[in-house]
Amino acid sequence: MRLENKVALISGGAKGMGAVEAKLFAQEGAKVVIGDIREEEGRKIEAEINETGGECVFVPLDVTDEDAWQKAVDEAVTRFGKLDILVNNAGVFLHHTVEDTSSDEWDLMMDINAKGVFLGAKSAIPAMRKAGGGSIVNISSVAGLVGAPYSSAYNASKGAVRLFTKSTAIQYAGEGIRCNSVHPGLIETDMSAAVRSDPAIVARRQTGSPIERLGQPEDVSYGVLYLASDESSFVTGSELVIDGGWTAQ
Repeated sequence: MRLENKVALISGGAKGMGAVEAKLFAQEGAKVVIGDIREEEGRKIEAEINETGGECVFVPLDVTDEDAWQKAVDEAVTRFGKLDILVNNAGVFLHHTVEDTSSDEWDLMMDINAKGVFLGAKSAIPAMRKAGGGSIVNISSVAGLVGAPYSSAYNASKGAVRLFTKSTAIQYAGEGIRCNSVHPGLIETDMSAAVRSDPAIVARRQTGSPIERLGQPEDVSYGVLYLASDESSFVTGSELVIDGGWTAQ
């Protein structure tokens, strides 16, 4: 029970990595609040966790809406008494070059992937301070570390998450609030479907990585669990790369 007596809020918790993280956190003893714009899917995850002995509540959450974030944090505190963990998991991906990216698409990517992380941290920090500390885990990407030929806006948004994480870590370490980023490689989720539909990209990722396979949501979730837990109490401002060795080359 690595998260016993902890309360966690996970954005984008209705599908993909967020849903796997929510289930794993509950198995490890956390009380979980999942926020997402997909209410039907979110309610299913909520029911599944509760039916298997966990404690979970779903809240509607548009990560670009500051009021929605505050309501999600308030729900965690009201329902479970505090907030210890925030996982900024929600994100979107567009498979476009610079010239193919419209201004609206750029703004959408930045709003969800970067601004959403900022608003989540801003909303959670006061509650974590009252709880005596906490852990913020921001899901970035290997695209936040190295360039990619297929999505400049995604690269930029995930790079923003990387450095926002370090700034947050420095600002709040003295209050016992840690902040770390996770950098997955190509993971088999719905969000990566556009990339995985290109056989050439998949082949390069599989054969070009020391571990010759694509990642699974569970691969990332166990890394997030470590950073959320007290096992990583001396870790802040760090980058956890989970990519099968792809960026090590």
